[in-house]
Amino acid sequence: MSAPQTYTRTQNSLLTCLLLGDALLCFAGLSLGYWLRFESPLRAIGIEADAGTTYASYLPLLSLGTGFFVIACTYLNLYDGRHLLRPNRARSIIGRAVFFWFAAFLGTSLVLKFEPPISRLFVAISCLTTVAVVIGWRTLFHAWLSRSPLRARLIQRVAIVGWTQEAAEVAEAIQRDRNHPYEIAGIVETPTPSATIARAPSYPIIGHIDRFEDVFTRHNPGIVIVADLELPKEQLMRAAALSEQYYAAFKVIPSFFQIFISNLRLQTISGVPILGVEELPILSLANGYLKRAIDLAGAVVGLLLSAPLIAILAILIKRESTGPVFYAQERVGLNGRWFRIYKLRSMRIDAETDSGALWAVKDDPRRTRIGAFMRATNLDEIPQFWNVLLGHMSLVGPRPERPELIARFEREIPHYNPRHEVRPGMTGWAQINGLRGNTSLAERIKYDLFYIENWSPWFDVQIMVLTFFRMKNAY
Repeated sequence: MSAPQTYTRTQNSLLTCLLLGDALLCFAGLSLGYWLRFESPLRAIGIEADAGTTYASYLPLLSLGTGFFVIACTYLNLYDGRHLLRPNRARSIIGRAVFFWFAAFLGTSLVLKFEPPISRLFVAISCLTTVAVVIGWRTLFHAWLSRSPLRARLIQRVAIVGWTQEAAEVAEAIQRDRNHPYEIAGIVETPTPSATIARAPSYPIIGHIDRFEDVFTRHNPGIVIVADLELPKEQLMRAAALSEQYYAAFKVIPSFFQIFISNLRLQTISGVPILGVEELPILSLANGYLKRAIDLAGAVVGLLLSAPLIAILAILIKRESTGPVFYAQERVGLNGRWFRIYKLRSMRIDAETDSGALWAVKDDPRRTRIGAFMRATNLDEIPQFWNVLLGHMSLVGPRPERPELIARFEREIPHYNPRHEVRPGMTGWAQINGLRGNTSLAERIKYDLFYIENWSPWFDVQIMVLTFFRMKNAY
């Protein structure tokens, strides 16, 4: 049996074990919730239960709750093999699944009439007990798996065909994350000069594309990643066919800025099949209203909570330097429209008199002392809640740029303009990954486009939470 086949069998066995264990432990957590609500001393807290409320009468409800939980976990891709070695990712999904379970179970109890009726307090207590029991079981499972010989079977060897900057980034990500279920087997040489000139010396050469079958017989990779897209079509097709023959997954790294590829769908025009890009979720009307509603709620709450802090910072700004507390600047937003963005002033009044528009750099002499602190902690961005309220910006999105810089970016950076199809954000995926200020604009655009393609409300929540903890290159 080949390594990819062994990997698949081991992965499927473990995922089946996890699914059954999750269902069993969820049922146990719900049963514990029942005991705490109806049979423990806590029963005095809630409304007295009906006389007919027994564990036997609640069994159908416990089974229904378990079904809701497993469906939510499946929908959120908890049983994706890539999460087997990522306990933190699995725990995050479980927390979200319990939230969905809570909403579904509570909603069901309000709409449908059950006998006995579902206790709201039981639902709330069961949320806590289910999270505790299932995550406890998962923690023990991952602790066992980390020491088990089976762990080695879950690591797939990766053969990279050709070498490009994108291939280097993939390899670096695999090496950096010890929980990645991959290891680099080596690099397959190609005749394309641009695909081999930057070859990293730390990775071995395991073959040549002209003798690609030898790579499988000698190194048994489970994944083939093609980085050199200048290969002739015949060699690409042969590489794909050999990968299929040896049960290896065949993947291609898109060329620079080749995005939205996952949204290609087979469509027809008068019966003629064509490939077209589906509408991105963030651009749909319903999701647009949802995102705007979240923005409005967040802006109102943000302005109310930050008002005392703004007052304190305003006093500190005025004490250190003369001039206005707030700083307004033209930026380019949705559909290329200009708007005035508001910040707490963090630099001297004459900061750009001689230099013109420049990004801030580390230890920038133009900053004031309180300004340096505000920029390092993102506090200078607080007034942008007002921009969000006015509809100029969103809580999360690509950061807006100045008009005088946009013209140059449009000429030099491919696919720059799709950033303007969404509202710019107070924070964004690029920013929490350290791509802000005087950093690679090309990398920043790639992260912005990734956000646009993969947007979801949960992705926005994740970015907003991480904004408070990731301050890299904030200056």
